[in-house]
Amino acid sequence: MGVFVFLPLVLPLTAWPVARLAEHHLHPRAATRLLTAVAAVLAVCSTLCLALLMVVGTAQLPGNPLPDAWSDPEVRAAVPYDEIAGRAAIPALLALVAVCGRVLLRHRSVRRRAARALAGLPDTPVAVLPDPEPYAYALPAPTRRSRGRIVVSRGMLARLGAAERRALFAHERAHLTGRHDRLLLVTRLAAAANPFLRPLRTAVTYSAERWADEEAAVRVGSRRVVARAIGRAALASGGARPAVLPGFAVAGPVPRRVAALLAPPPSPRAWPPAGTAVGLALWGAVVGVTVSALSSANSALTLYAVLKAATPL
Repeated sequence: MGVFVFLPLVLPLTAWPVARLAEHHLHPRAATRLLTAVAAVLAVCSTLCLALLMVVGTAQLPGNPLPDAWSDPEVRAAVPYDEIAGRAAIPALLALVAVCGRVLLRHRSVRRRAARALAGLPDTPVAVLPDPEPYAYALPAPTRRSRGRIVVSRGMLARLGAAERRALFAHERAHLTGRHDRLLLVTRLAAAANPFLRPLRTAVTYSAERWADEEAAVRVGSRRVVARAIGRAALASGGARPAVLPGFAVAGPVPRRVAALLAPPPSPRAWPPAGTAVGLALWGAVVGVTVSALSSANSALTLYAVLKAATPL
């Protein structure tokens, strides 16, 4: 296999062009789903490859619990500089587990704190907190049977007019309906597993907010009202929104969101026509990412097949 065994670790770099193109030229709904799927696949491939590199590189160390056949020269020949790569993979995997665990713990902690803040309030779809600080966010349901809630402070409501409040509620309702919290969590974990996927995390955060903006504009019936509400909320907000939950005026570059709402609505087509320059560029980028993902999967599976073939029955 040679150096190709390391491909899954660096091929996430090829996803950067599709992130940029999707962010600017796809409907936000399609961009969010596409980039989340790409990030998840590439993160799984790179993590599996890292684990297999560790297995091959450390199988010859004395006292390890791995099968003796995994330390045969034929197996180690699949990985160049196997001892160095294997030992380097150990701290890399430990760091990966620690960072991903921290992401999950923080996500769970923020959701628990947000839920505790609602203790004693009526179980209504919209929870208004008596807080002068302006913020609003969508709190997902803890279970499938329960429903998510929109959390908004009195400070935020006081800074918005009636139409702008409707835009805020429609925006947060779109986050709950689209389960954007799950998509954001997947991309955060992917970026934690492979730092080369951080641009995709940023792109998904922005696209999810744009998706909710567009849904709110349809429900309210005015793109300018939604743009004005976002601008006012952003000026008033001091970043009080929980960082891991979808919010109204903090996540994503606000000026870009406002400019997009003041422009014509995006095409409802999930994908631009292949005959256009944008369509050709997107297809080329997606084909490149697909080839990268297949190459990553092939490298990881080939290394797995080598280990399996060497395993005594």
